[in-house]
This record gives sequence, structure tokens and C-alpha cells, in this order.
Amino acid sequence: MNFKKISFVLVLLFSFGARASMILVPMDETSQKNHLKAYGITYWVLSKNYKANWLLNYRGGSFLLPDAQEIRRECQIRGVSFEVLSDGAANSILDEISSPSQNMENVLLEKAPKVAVYTPPGKKPWDDAVTLVLTYAEIPFTPIYDEEVLSDGLLLYDWLHLHHEDFSGQYGKFFGAYRNAPWYIEQKQDAEKLAAKLGFSKVSQEKLAVAKKIRDFVIGGGFMFAMCSATDSFDIALSAEGVDICEPMFDGDPSEANYQSRIDYGATLAFKDFTLERNPLVYEFSDIDTTNKRNILPDVDYFTLMEYSAKWDPIPSMLCQNHTQLVKGFMGQTTAFAGNLVKSNILVMGECKLNGEARYIHGTKGKGMFTFFGGHDPEDYQHRVGDAPTVLDLHPNSPGYRLILNNVLFPAAKKKKLKT
Repeated sequence: MNFKKISFVLVLLFSFGARASMILVPMDETSQKNHLKAYGITYWVLSKNYKANWLLNYRGGSFLLPDAQEIRRECQIRGVSFEVLSDGAANSILDEISSPSQNMENVLLEKAPKVAVYTPPGKKPWDDAVTLVLTYAEIPFTPIYDEEVLSDGLLLYDWLHLHHEDFSGQYGKFFGAYRNAPWYIEQKQDAEKLAAKLGFSKVSQEKLAVAKKIRDFVIGGGFMFAMCSATDSFDIALSAEGVDICEPMFDGDPSEANYQSRIDYGATLAFKDFTLERNPLVYEFSDIDTTNKRNILPDVDYFTLMEYSAKWDPIPSMLCQNHTQLVKGFMGQTTAFAGNLVKSNILVMGECKLNGEARYIHGTKGKGMFTFFGGHDPEDYQHRVGDAPTVLDLHPNSPGYRLILNNVLFPAAKKKKLKT
């Protein structure tokens, strides 16, 4: 009996000692089969009340997860590459990362952020790159729109994405090309009905109220992410409070004669000294966007991600994690931002060095933070109205889409006091 007890204890000890304690989800270029779904795995792990570690600059920004059978199984189901590590191997990696000589950092991810997407009712996931990749990565989100925002519904969420919205009340400046298109007429009518329902006489006034609520969400500690026209039109709306910048085909009466002189750049989040586009037939809001000024061939249209000290500047380091520092460019209504019109307190995390345009920028406002990303779809170079949706199964390792997902996971990080 004693011999059996001793044998049983030895077996238990051996099994415990041999058991792997951690799962590494590598994010380098050669090891990971599906970078995008790897973010979904990490989010899922957090949603199950596990903790996770984001290993900044280690093999492309890998994730270190607890070793549990359900996590292994979920990785296998979703096609995410992973490596099972022993205690010793995991500790060796963490020791390497902690070395002062290494530009790496270990960031604890504590809780899955609650994600909202500001998007009109009826929009399909492929109408917007963020909803598309959230769906593909299996990260849950809640669609919200003006009624929820104006009734303080943002208080329920940690992270907010702005769909390709026009906050200036000019219906995306589609009038020149699409004013007779049924979808344009319907969208305009829907926007006017909603504004009236919410007690506003003009769509521009209602969108300004929404923009101010979103700004207050950021000031209060929220994280806001926007792409394409939701970036510059958001700042334009804030800067034009109390000023009529809309022509009669948008709001029924003329704009103010000298409205440019009344623009308040102090009210914006990211941009300064911009000049608005007065012509309603021109598909452009202002000179913030560089689309019409670009002279770059598609084959050489890339932007470079900045490199930061992971230990001293963990926030931009998190937002720039990738398996490449050179990301393929892509266009949109707002493709990129004129570098000279970006405020000096804003971090330019990605820029096209050929023409000095900012593609990927980040800033703080009050207790919160925001990121603006130029372009419409990282894997559709020149997306046009009516184009077929991007199939992300064909782009599971997209560097551009990785930047979006960096922002989604960012609020999960345990906050450290910034050193700079």
C-alpha cells in the first residue's frame, strides 16, 4: 500500500513538473498563420477572466497566455498558431524582455474592453474596415448611433470606433457625383428625419451635438478610433460650432459669407490651420486630406511605422506592434493628413516619407485618448462606392488591419504612469 501511494505521488509530481504553464501566440511574420484572429483569441481569453501578456517588440508583438485546454482548443478551431512553453522557457522569455538592453516590454492585459461602433443602422460589416475585421477576428461589438450617443449610451463602453461618418452635415460631399442616386437621396432623407426626431432643425446641428458627446467621452477617459472621413470631418464639426458652413443643397440655406475666418482651431482634437473646401461639387472637406495632392504610384505607396522605446513609451509601442515596419498604403475619401496641419502635441505614428503625409496619428484629450487612421480599407487600395467587400480570409496577416486591432486591445492594458 505504501509503495502504491509513493508511486502515485511520484507520478503526480512528474506530471506537474512536465506540464506546460504558458501558451505563446507568436506574431512574427513567419510563425503566425493568422495574425488577425490571434487578436480575437487574446480578446476571448480576457473575456473568460484570464489575464494575458502583450510582449511588445518580441517576435512582432506576441501574446503570452495561460496554458488551459480550452485556450489550446480555441486556437486550433480558429487556425491561430501557438507554441506551448514550459515554466522555464516562459521565464527565460520574460527575463530577456525585462533586460534594460532590450527594446521590449511585458504589458499585462487585464480585462476585455467593451467595444462600440458608431455606425448607421443597416450598414453591412464590409462597409467599414473596423466592423469587418472585428467580425472576422470574432471580437464582439455593439452598433450604436445618434440616439444612443445623445442619451449618454457611451458611458457603457471603453472603446468607440467612428464609422466613415460625415460630422459636418454635408452628407459625405457626395452631392457632385451621386445627388441623383437613390441611396444618396434615401440617406439624406433618413438623416433629416432623425435630426428632426431628436429636436434639431438641421443635420449639421445634430451631428455637432453627437461630435461633442463623443469628444466628452474621450475627455472622460474613453478610447476613440476613427478612419477615413470620420477623422477630419469630426474636427471640422467641432471647429465650426455656431458657424454655418453648409451650402443650400445640404441644409436649405446659404453658408456664412466669411465662415473660414470664424473657424476655431482650438476646439479640434488633432488638426490646425486648415482651409475648408467651399465648393459643394468637390469631393473633399478641406486641405487636411492629401488625396488630391498625392503624386505617388500604387507600387511605391507605403508608410513607415515609427519605432518607440517599449519601456519608456509603451502606449505608442502597443499601437504600432506589427510584423513589418513598412505598411502598404491605401486610399479613401480621407487618405492621409497633411503633416503641416497636424498639431504639435499629436504623435505621428505612421508617415509616408515620400511626401510628408501622416497616415496614423494618436493623441490625448483629458483622461482619454484617440487614434486617427487615414484611408478606407487596408486591403482595398482604391475602394469605390459599390465595390465588392474585402475577403479577410485572403489577408489573414494584413499589417494594416493589425494596426486597427492594436487599438481594440489597447484599453485592456494595465495602465502604467507614463515616463515621458
